[in-house]
Amino acid sequence: MSGLRPWQELSPGGTIRPTDAEKPKTGSWRTGIKPLADLSKCTNCLLCWLYCPDSAILLEDTTFVGFDDYFCKGCEVCAAVCPVGAIEMVPEETETPAGWVMRSDESGS
Repeated sequence: MSGLRPWQELSPGGTIRPTDAEKPKTGSWRTGIKPLADLSKCTNCLLCWLYCPDSAILLEDTTFVGFDDYFCKGCEVCAAVCPVGAIEMVPEETETPAGWVMRSDESGS
């Protein structure tokens, strides 16, 4: 391993800022279920946002407002970490009841 250089001599690697990264819409890969949140139960702890592997949790400032189905794959992590049971996984075809949210960002941005 004598050919390895010290880290100080290595060229800096590339970086990508989150605002510049491509965000492909991957929600069409969903598992057949989707999350619905009952906002009347939500305590805004944001554990769903912290644990979501797909960045599909929508926030307004620091307040949970719903899920972005353009990115959600139905992995159920959000429902598993919700301490108050405000998130329920339902079949994809389920209508969103009043007071519950799936996606509040209809523009898809």
